[in-house]
Amino acid sequence: QVQLVESGGGLVQAGVSLRLSCTVSGRRFTTYAMGWFRQAPGKEREFVGAIRWSGGTTYYADSVKGRFTISKDNVKNTVYLQMNRLKPEDTAVYYCAASTRDYGFGSDRNYAYWGQGTQVTVSS
Repeated sequence: QVQLVESGGGLVQAGVSLRLSCTVSGRRFTTYAMGWFRQAPGKEREFVGAIRWSGGTTYYADSVKGRFTISKDNVKNTVYLQMNRLKPEDTAVYYCAASTRDYGFGSDRNYAYWGQGTQVTVSS
C-alpha cells in the first residue's frame, strides 16, 4: 500500500504563488510517477501535471504550463507543486496521486493511490 499526505493549500490573491507538498509513505517503490490533479466545483477532475520518480521527467497541462512547476525529493519521498501567478480559475481541490503504470500520466485511471486533497482558493 501507498499513502499520500498533501499540504500547503489555502486562500490567496491572484498573482501570488503557493506551493503544495505531497509526502509518500509505504511501498513507494511500486510507483512510477506522481501526478497532480484538480477538481473545481461542478467540474470534472483534470490533470495538472506529473513527474517520474526516475529521471524526473515532467508533464504539464497546457493550462498551467509556464506557471506551475513540479519537483521531487527522492530522499524525503515528497513531491511539490509550485504554483506561480495564480489565477481565480486555478481555484480547486488539488490532489496528488501515485501511478503504478509507466504510461498515460495524464489520465486519472492510471493512478492507484490518491491523497485526501487540499483546497486552493484564488481570489480576484
